[in-house]
Amino acid sequence: MTLQLYNTLTGQKEPFEPLDPDGRQVTFYSCGPTVYDYAHIGNFRSFLNADVLRRTLELIGYEVEHVMNITDVGHMTDDTQADGGGQDKMEVAAQRLVDAKKSGKLPEGVDIDPSNPMAVADFYTNAFLDDGRLLGLTVATEATSHPERLPRPTAYVQAMIDMVAALIERGHAYQADDGVVYFDVSSWPDYGELSGNTVDALRSGEGGRVDMNTQSIKRHPADFMLWKPDDAHLMRWPSPWGEGYPGWHLECSVMARALLGDEIDLHSGGEDNIFPHHECEIAQSRGTTGCGAFARYWFHTRHLMVDGAKMSKSAGTFFTIRDLLERGASPAAIRLELIRTHYRINSNFMLQGIRDAQRQIDRWDRAQQWLQTHSQVAMDKPGPLSNALEDFTVSLCDDLNIAGALGVLNEAVGRLDLQSDPPTGQGPHTWADELEALHRMDSVIGVLDLQTTAQDAAVEESSQIEALISKRQQARSEQDWAAADAIREELLSMGIAIKDEGGTTVWERVVQ
Repeated sequence: MTLQLYNTLTGQKEPFEPLDPDGRQVTFYSCGPTVYDYAHIGNFRSFLNADVLRRTLELIGYEVEHVMNITDVGHMTDDTQADGGGQDKMEVAAQRLVDAKKSGKLPEGVDIDPSNPMAVADFYTNAFLDDGRLLGLTVATEATSHPERLPRPTAYVQAMIDMVAALIERGHAYQADDGVVYFDVSSWPDYGELSGNTVDALRSGEGGRVDMNTQSIKRHPADFMLWKPDDAHLMRWPSPWGEGYPGWHLECSVMARALLGDEIDLHSGGEDNIFPHHECEIAQSRGTTGCGAFARYWFHTRHLMVDGAKMSKSAGTFFTIRDLLERGASPAAIRLELIRTHYRINSNFMLQGIRDAQRQIDRWDRAQQWLQTHSQVAMDKPGPLSNALEDFTVSLCDDLNIAGALGVLNEAVGRLDLQSDPPTGQGPHTWADELEALHRMDSVIGVLDLQTTAQDAAVEESSQIEALISKRQQARSEQDWAAADAIREELLSMGIAIKDEGGTTVWERVVQ
């Protein structure tokens, strides 16, 4: 089955054909997190959509070598500029933690030297990997067995220096009077092919921001920084152009080339990466290698809104994964809510969506348990899930039509009578075939394993909840209403709502 995938580079859906002459190996590079803070749900929407793409490719038989960078240097506070203006985000994070430590407000669990950017990077890298594993992000689960697939730029600085030198030698870069090495966009006629930003438009400041303070130094206002000498910068390395640090676009070109080759199949990121980051990656990669392409297919996820507006800390609509977990959301429900809107449509995240996603997952899980119970029962012909697998795959192969795929799955599950024993037959099939079909579909959606893991972890918590409810019932029997109310509030703080019905107390988890 052929995947039809929208390619940002061409602006149309195309059949996916990998570079591998045998047609089975796929090279895939994803822009990952900048580890100066916890990744938020908008970041994870992009990461998880790339994960769904990877899983879809694996469903239809490809072997995917997937690399996602962990950026620990180079990203600046104003990444909308091709030069990456402002301050290095890692230095900003270090200073933020220094200030927090001085004021006694260092976040709980942050036991690091906040004046050391690499310690900050290590802390937030581990936090990202923890969150990623909780959400079933495949590349995060591979961190132990394949650490090279989560590269960090600080380990590739020499390779970046080598690429800058090669670009200078090929006439695509120059050192300006202030010592900064810039990529010369006028040397690259294809600059703008991904984003549609022409060099002429950029000259007049249209189509993308330029740094007005450096126009007198740069040959062209759209020229972007490759290396900046700066002996005051906290994170710096020796180079032929002075001790300093690399430009923020350089890292992905270098790591993709080092780990996947001069030309790769797929490159993903959020739509905000299209310009300037991915545009600059293409120019410097092709300028170095001479290849006709850097990545043949470009996959971009659109923005995530919250309650119909941009995420805002002041409005209380800025969420990390940890925020949602504290509100009682399960990792499976968070994952489903972040992937079930098509990646090329702006998604509107709502807490009600988390509740709806959990109900859907619970329904699939009930089907899974029913199928496990009856897995050895014989059938005369394939059942509804086996019959649905092809349509499910067809939907995904239509540019990851996730809504269509979920609709196919829900219709098939709806045809199972979970209140009764299944019909029997003489074979050659069994209901284990239906369970396998369900698992094949979930290999892309990726929630049932998370649900099972959460259920296992919940067993211990349930005993704690039941103990508190028993303690509350004792307080009520003694008419100690203050103690009973305090226990109710304690349960609510754990995300547990209780209701007294007919002399008993029932409880449920709620997303607050």
